[in-house]
Amino acid sequence: MRSSVPGTAKKFPLHPRHPERICWGCDKYCPAADMACGNGSSRTQHPAEIFGDDWFEPDPGANDAGAGRDG
Repeated sequence: MRSSVPGTAKKFPLHPRHPERICWGCDKYCPAADMACGNGSSRTQHPAEIFGDDWFEPDPGANDAGAGRDG
């Protein structure tokens, strides 16, 4: 999971096979049972665990949210 450009963050997997096994709180991607970053007492969930498998897809109604407002 290395980026092709030195000094940049790792690529973020959109659909990992077992997201529950990893803490997603930083670029270390520590095992959930052995967090090295001190991110707290519990792991950070992957967005797919929170929002579902289509978490990365744009919301079709998002562009219409501000329609009709003056400004």
